[in-house]
Amino acid sequence: MRHAIHPVSRPVLFRDRAAGFELLVPSTAATQHTVQGKDGHTYPVVDVEVSSASHPFYTGTSRVVDTAGRVQRFEQRYGSTARAHR
Repeated sequence: MRHAIHPVSRPVLFRDRAAGFELLVPSTAATQHTVQGKDGHTYPVVDVEVSSASHPFYTGTSRVVDTAGRVQRFEQRYGSTARAHR
């Protein structure tokens, strides 16, 4: 195995500021900033916009799309000729 060609893996804190969620995982992500963790150690930090704590799918706040209403609006707009060509 060749030496010095692989990136260094180290603990990195991924932080979702919107949800107040932090996750400390080993990563090779390049970071510009550091922050002090809850355990008192200083870690490189990556701010993310969406995490499992704030994503609608995981939080259960996702909306159900009304497909029947969409089909009816399409038929009103363009007529029912789209079904006749099947």
